[in-house]
Amino acid sequence: MIRSMEVTQTVNDQRKKIHPHKFTLWVAIGSIIMMFAGLTSAVVVKKEQPGWTTASIPRVFWYSTAVILVSSLTIQMAVKAFRDREMLKYRSLLTTTTVLGLLFVLLQWIGFRQIWESGITLHGSGGGQFFYVIVGLHALHVLGGIAALLIMFVRMLATNLRNYNSIPIELMSSYWHFVDLLWLYLFIFFMIIH
Repeated sequence: MIRSMEVTQTVNDQRKKIHPHKFTLWVAIGSIIMMFAGLTSAVVVKKEQPGWTTASIPRVFWYSTAVILVSSLTIQMAVKAFRDREMLKYRSLLTTTTVLGLLFVLLQWIGFRQIWESGITLHGSGGGQFFYVIVGLHALHVLGGIAALLIMFVRMLATNLRNYNSIPIELMSSYWHFVDLLWLYLFIFFMIIH
């Protein structure tokens, strides 16, 4: 009887602990937040210097914002489909999220080109330099997310899922929501700072 209670307590203690991969993800997210907080703070400080020029936000960034918000919805739906073991729906939603992520990066690239063609380059424009670095770093984080989505996609097609471990899709979803929220912050920040 006492042994059974100890085992039950151990199982309950294990359930309360955060998964090591989730902990690692939250530490990484914290680091990324610190990096972007430092960069956007530098923009606020440097903006008051003479010769500062700002880049206008291209209209295509509004479209990319809508795309990344929809992708957040699709990945959350994918998590639910996985938990409900609706694997066809899960595959479809994971594919949709990946395509939307790629579309986001393409729209960002188009926006970068429009800014570049308007004369805001990496030379001589503090605002342009910060804009390219900050938004470019965000795009790299989105590309990292897309790479993870593609790995999940390939694994999903290559194996017949019998183990319904939801940790990978939950991690992916958390990261994807994070890059979505980070983009919203950056988008609003540059709208205000302009």
